[in-house]
Amino acid sequence: MALSAATPPPPQPPSPERLIEFPDNRVLIDLCGEYDRNLAQIEHQLGVQILRRGNQLAVFGEADAQTKAESVLHALYQRVEAGKSSEPGDIDGLIRLGVPDEDAAPEAGDQMELFKGGSVELKTRKKTVEPRTEMQKAYVEGLFAHELAFGIGPAGTGKTYLAVAVGVTMFLGGHVDRIILSRPAVEAGEKLGFLPGTQDEKVDPYMQPLYDALNDFLPGKQVAKLREEKRIEIAPLAFMRGRTLSNAFVVLDEAQNATSMQMKMFLTRLGEGSRMVITGDRSQVDLPRGVTSGLRDAERILRDVKGVKFTYFTAKDVVRHPLVAKIIEAYDADDPS
Repeated sequence: MALSAATPPPPQPPSPERLIEFPDNRVLIDLCGEYDRNLAQIEHQLGVQILRRGNQLAVFGEADAQTKAESVLHALYQRVEAGKSSEPGDIDGLIRLGVPDEDAAPEAGDQMELFKGGSVELKTRKKTVEPRTEMQKAYVEGLFAHELAFGIGPAGTGKTYLAVAVGVTMFLGGHVDRIILSRPAVEAGEKLGFLPGTQDEKVDPYMQPLYDALNDFLPGKQVAKLREEKRIEIAPLAFMRGRTLSNAFVVLDEAQNATSMQMKMFLTRLGEGSRMVITGDRSQVDLPRGVTSGLRDAERILRDVKGVKFTYFTAKDVVRHPLVAKIIEAYDADDPS
């Protein structure tokens, strides 16, 4: 039969299987996870099929996907062999961020040798935290390299979580003497002022996400003791007025709900030996109509100031449920602005 330009090309045969052999079958069992859940996650995210054959894994799929899967499987094997965790988040990070270059040496003066082999690890008392996207990695590196840094983007991108993790790491390493975490006490449509209780009990609902992050990194008793000693402070933004925050790691969360005057007040609290991180989501402003967000003003005013670092996250950096990224993208597409 004659062929013409309109004749579709013959179907290509599927790529041959790619066999990957692992030396230690016990490590391979841990790599695969309970009921092969780790393999299932890699299959789902990379669009491949993986079959176990003794101490080998056979990968089926497109050639590029096979190559990526092989790289991820080798990196995951090395993690498990080194005694590191192989949770879904760890695997997601390997897939998103790529496999670190083991030959890359840390530069002289790197904070606590965090960036060995091109990777970033934040070691706290309870867990080791690793960025899972390129933007998260750039954000963490920026927090160590700059005295004032902004993390701006949608919910679920790890802005606050990573900032608190860096603060705990620097505190445990003796680089700062205390951690100060703050938020504007602005109601998101609910009125909490009528609730019974002391001032602290009224404010605690606003501060709970900061408590949650701290408790992920430090034992509860240690958090309580450090709070009692004022080496960890969690307070509303209004309580920062008149203070100079020296030798501290300071985080302002939900900064989109600070007014311009509050933002200026907070930024001018920065003292000697301190680091300050401002995090916020411009799409979730809860200020009264007509009140300008201090986060927007700070972006505009400080954009060209040397020594200030801005990191912008997108829906691609969301590390919660995959549906969260789709929700954010749908709302962004529907936003007339």
